[in-house]
Amino acid sequence: MSLRHHLFSPLIGNNPITLQILGICSALAVTTTLSTALTMSVALTIVLCLSGAVISLMRNHIPPSIRLIVQITIVASIVIVIDQFLQAFMFEMSKRLSIFVGLIVTNCLVLGRAEAFAMRNPVIPSVLDGLGNGLGYSLILISVGTLREFFGTGALMGVPMVLTVAEGGWFQPLGLMQLAPSAFFILGLVVWLVRVWRPDQAERPEFRLDEPEDRRP
Repeated sequence: MSLRHHLFSPLIGNNPITLQILGICSALAVTTTLSTALTMSVALTIVLCLSGAVISLMRNHIPPSIRLIVQITIVASIVIVIDQFLQAFMFEMSKRLSIFVGLIVTNCLVLGRAEAFAMRNPVIPSVLDGLGNGLGYSLILISVGTLREFFGTGALMGVPMVLTVAEGGWFQPLGLMQLAPSAFFILGLVVWLVRVWRPDQAERPEFRLDEPEDRRP
């Protein structure tokens, strides 16, 4: 595969959230505002790129029996540095993200790319694969964060976009958008829209209702 494919394939064609359904926990938890979604996206993309590079460099020297332990240790070290950076220079954002930056260590997207790709490929493709998956992940998080903040508060990045009823305007914020269930609804809608646009991404049914039971798997 070309380097271009590693970078651009995860944006739509092989998006880690809409196609692989990976990393959705943080997509549900940190998308109440665009700023938190954006910060989480940058943090996870950095982790994907750096962990992919380090694991790729070490892949021929990691015993298979302890490879998962080594991968988790590398990812955890990078996450700790990012978490400390946020606490030092973006303390309010760090408090808003709470434990979710630390939970990048257990994000199935990060560990999945480390095991499936970085352990089997050179450094540059591994970095581009991490960057591509990070951008694909970011695309969904930023989209969900934008919708939830705008319709939930009438603002983006904390800046008012429309006048709400409380301020004498016409827009009535939707309180549901600031609650966790809204993220499920929006993600489900996004997945459905992508699979309508790209029918090849839809799973084939296990059986048809009109198919005899003895022929069903």
